[in-house]
Amino acid sequence: METLFAPWRLEYVTAADSRDRTVCIFCRAYASDDDRATLTLWRQERSFALLNLYPYTSGHAMIAPIEHVSDLAEIDDGTLFEMLKGVRVLMAALRELYRPHGFNVGFNVGEAAGAGIEEHLHLHVVPRWRADNNLMGVVGGTRVIPEDLETTYDRMMAAIGRREDITR
Repeated sequence: METLFAPWRLEYVTAADSRDRTVCIFCRAYASDDDRATLTLWRQERSFALLNLYPYTSGHAMIAPIEHVSDLAEIDDGTLFEMLKGVRVLMAALRELYRPHGFNVGFNVGEAAGAGIEEHLHLHVVPRWRADNNLMGVVGGTRVIPEDLETTYDRMMAAIGRREDITR
């Protein structure tokens, strides 16, 4: 039997119930001037994009409004449009880098809908490949992420930088 180690997941798994909900990770990431540390890919007028610190797959990214809101009804049309335009940029970069067969794109609004951070709305962009749901997740409760986050960040930044339809 082969053993797979994913030490970066331990912090998330053990802290899930004890996380300080008074400190919003999205607001903290946006306020930071260290984009690499927060895995922030870009900042726009109304929204920003970052990699998920605990990804479902390599390249799993999110776009969040700058405004701290928890529901889609709370953001204006301009913010929603900017976020959706960002999805196209992320998908193009992910297609170039990882050649996924498809994507999951969406909001989880509220805890009952699966929102891990329900207090700040965010949009997930998750690249998917045929047969990427192997038995590791079902039997072992483990996801296999084939690339470390620093490498993903560097690759995504390079791919996004080659695109002309996003502003920093």
